[in-house]
Amino acid sequence: MGKEKEETISKTEEPKPQKKRRFSLGGRKNKADPKLRWGKAIGGVRAIQRKKSKDEGDPFLERFTVTGRSYSEENEVPAYAFRDLFTRSYWKNVVVDPSGTSYFYWSMLTMFAVLYNILFVILRCIFPQPHNPEYIPVWLTLDYICDIIYLFDMFVKSRIGFLEQGLIVRDVKRLTLRYLKTIKFPLDILSVLPLDFGYIAFGFVAVFRLNRILKFWRLREFFHMAETHTNFPNFIRVSNLVLYIIIIIHWNACFYYYISELIGFGSDDWVYPDPLSSGFDTFEKQFTFSLYWSTLTLTTIGDTMWPVTPAETLYCFTCALMGVLIFATIFGNVGAMINNMDAARMDFQNKVDNVKRYMELRGIGIELQGRVIKWFDYTWNNKQSVDDKESLMFLPEKLRAEISIHVHMHTLRRVAIFQDCEPGLLVELVLKLKLQVYSPGDFICRKGDIGKEMYIIKRGKLQVVSEDGKTVFVTLSDGAVFGEISVLNIAGNKTGNRRTASVKTVGFSDLFCLTKNDLWEALEEYPEAKKMLLEKGKQLLRKDKLLDEEAALREERKQQAIVSKIEMIVDAVDDIQRSIDKVYEKIEKIIPTKSRLNLTGITPVDPLEHTASSSRINRTPSPIKEEEEPSENPTPTKQAEKQVTQVIVKPQKNEDKKTTEET
Repeated sequence: MGKEKEETISKTEEPKPQKKRRFSLGGRKNKADPKLRWGKAIGGVRAIQRKKSKDEGDPFLERFTVTGRSYSEENEVPAYAFRDLFTRSYWKNVVVDPSGTSYFYWSMLTMFAVLYNILFVILRCIFPQPHNPEYIPVWLTLDYICDIIYLFDMFVKSRIGFLEQGLIVRDVKRLTLRYLKTIKFPLDILSVLPLDFGYIAFGFVAVFRLNRILKFWRLREFFHMAETHTNFPNFIRVSNLVLYIIIIIHWNACFYYYISELIGFGSDDWVYPDPLSSGFDTFEKQFTFSLYWSTLTLTTIGDTMWPVTPAETLYCFTCALMGVLIFATIFGNVGAMINNMDAARMDFQNKVDNVKRYMELRGIGIELQGRVIKWFDYTWNNKQSVDDKESLMFLPEKLRAEISIHVHMHTLRRVAIFQDCEPGLLVELVLKLKLQVYSPGDFICRKGDIGKEMYIIKRGKLQVVSEDGKTVFVTLSDGAVFGEISVLNIAGNKTGNRRTASVKTVGFSDLFCLTKNDLWEALEEYPEAKKMLLEKGKQLLRKDKLLDEEAALREERKQQAIVSKIEMIVDAVDDIQRSIDKVYEKIEKIIPTKSRLNLTGITPVDPLEHTASSSRINRTPSPIKEEEEPSENPTPTKQAEKQVTQVIVKPQKNEDKKTTEET
């Protein structure tokens, strides 16, 4: 019924070019059903959503995804609709994930509110022009918007979840108490104190808003988050330092203008000229002049007017000292960040220089040197110089495998071997793949070579050629696999694990290499996949008439014989174990409990005799002394001992002889 309604809605809303309707405030046209008016738009949105859901679901990735596939009920985030924002239960139970994108964007908004107060509150406190009546509504609007953001940020901080036993704590009371115990809570309280009521007694003075600067810690927290959430951490670090420089210069400029006002405008050459004089009476001139003086003083670049009074000299000394300490630290960090931004290129260039130096010392020919340099250029320009293992070595194995699958998905999708492959085996193989880059005309393998690797083409074209390299049989492209026959060790292979053809590159080619040892190490735990690969290899050999069926059958019989012998040995060991168990059962029936304890060296203790007197020592005859005393009539226990040793020793010797003969 829903689909039929949508079809009727879309049909009724089809545009008719011959009739042009105009919007009217009255009549039946304005009283149309909202579903009819918005039906086409709703249908379009649903179609886009269905298209997105189809595009996002990749069956290949979903099949081989090893992490993030299932969630427990405790860790799953509750889903909310837009209408839930207007309910009381939502705001009562909502918990904010500190690693989520929503909290990151909210922190960005809070950062702008804090930055507004840091820059403009001090400006309004010092300079008189911002207090003009035409600007007061603008300042009040911006001030109270920032206050609302401050208050809501306190609510958000009281609902920030934290991890406990690997799960996000969603108990609202615990989260609130945790926030109240931090130093951030009193700073937030002080930053939102309503000192603005001082406007009533003293007028519109921005001094009452200086407490808003106490939320400066939120600015630093956002930049720390931005370094991890964005893909440009170096840009964020440089922007952070530039912002700090601007804030320091801005505040110092405001202090210079204020000190000039205290000393007297125009009283000497060091202070700001008289604001009533022409050219120095505008706010733009006053602020830019102070900003220019602050920049020259803190950076110690350029000449400024010499201070005249001791107060001016002391202030200049303080500014110079602060500028040297602060800017030395800042510019030192800037230099380190610039070096880190180009660290990969410098490391790569050092490798190139070392290879060049080696080739010059060893007298390598110019042609070969050119090929080496072209290989380096190709690896850098195509971003193949990055070592995946070194970059991902800090991640767990499952995440490394999933990242590798996502990175090489375009290539792995085309490999026929991996289409029916088990997810666990694919994870093992992906982690063992090694990327190799070959230059144009390089021979990957030659006919007759012993095969130790198999190759998967990631990018490039390769040719299967004759031994002289002139005749081209087949051209291989992305996703092709070769060399797997010599790696599989197929019984009955007439070539004997040697290459059956020569393969060379046409241009620069990127290949994934998988060694024989790595392949068989991965296949040990997956016998079904092993059988499938061996069968595919046999089919290829049969196609080329390179499989000796008789030799393959003989090898299979040998393997079956070995397996049967191993099973016989296992059965013999089990029989020995059962016979030993029966002997021990007979011993337990024949020997009494007390004599069995004496045989094992354990002396029974009488609890009544032990509690009678603590001074008495319960001495029991030693089993060693009993053996030393000669006796003509042997006791039943000694006879049982002889029977046990005879029964135990004889079967063991006989069974050992059987097992050695069979093996």
